[in-house]
Amino acid sequence: MNNPLFAQIKKEYDKFYLELLRNGKLPMFSTSKGFWNASISDEIYEAFKTIGLQKFKNFLDIGSGDGKVVLIASLFCNNAEGVEIDVFLHNRAKEIKAKLGVGNAVFHNKDFFAHNISKHDAIFLAPDAPLERGIEDKLLREMKGKLIHYGHHFHPRFLKKEDAFLVNGTLVSLYAK
Repeated sequence: MNNPLFAQIKKEYDKFYLELLRNGKLPMFSTSKGFWNASISDEIYEAFKTIGLQKFKNFLDIGSGDGKVVLIASLFCNNAEGVEIDVFLHNRAKEIKAKLGVGNAVFHNKDFFAHNISKHDAIFLAPDAPLERGIEDKLLREMKGKLIHYGHHFHPRFLKKEDAFLVNGTLVSLYAK
C-alpha cells in the first residue's frame, strides 16, 4: 500500500464489514436484482495497477454494491461511477465517499439496465449471474471501451478477451468488442 487514500478506503470498508459481522450479518447478501459480495481491497487495487487504469478517463462499476471498487478506481481515473439498485448499499457508498471527501466518484441508485454506459471507457463487472441474461447484450450495444471482468465465472461469450491475469488467485480479464 503506497497510496494514503487507498489505506483510508480500505480502513473504512474494514470497519463497515466488522460492523456487519458484529450485527450477525456477513459482508454478502441477496439484493432485489442479484447478489452482493464484498470485493477484496488489495486485489482490486493491484488489478487496477496491473491494467494501468489511469489510462482510462470514465470508469463504471456495474452493480457497485458498497462503492469500494468505485472509490479505488477514483484513485486512477478522472471520473469513477457506480450503479447499484440496493438502497442500503448505495447509501453506504455515499456515506463513505463523503467521509473520505472523494470528489470524482458518483453513485447512481438504479437498475443498471436503465443506465447508459456509452460514455465510459472502462467498465467493471464482478458478475453474479450468467452474462447471457441481458448484460452482455447491453455491453455489445453500448460499450465503447473495455470490460474489466473480475472472477473465474460467468465470462462473456461474444466479447473478445484481450488480456487475463491472476491477482492472489482471482482471475481478472480485459474484454473489448
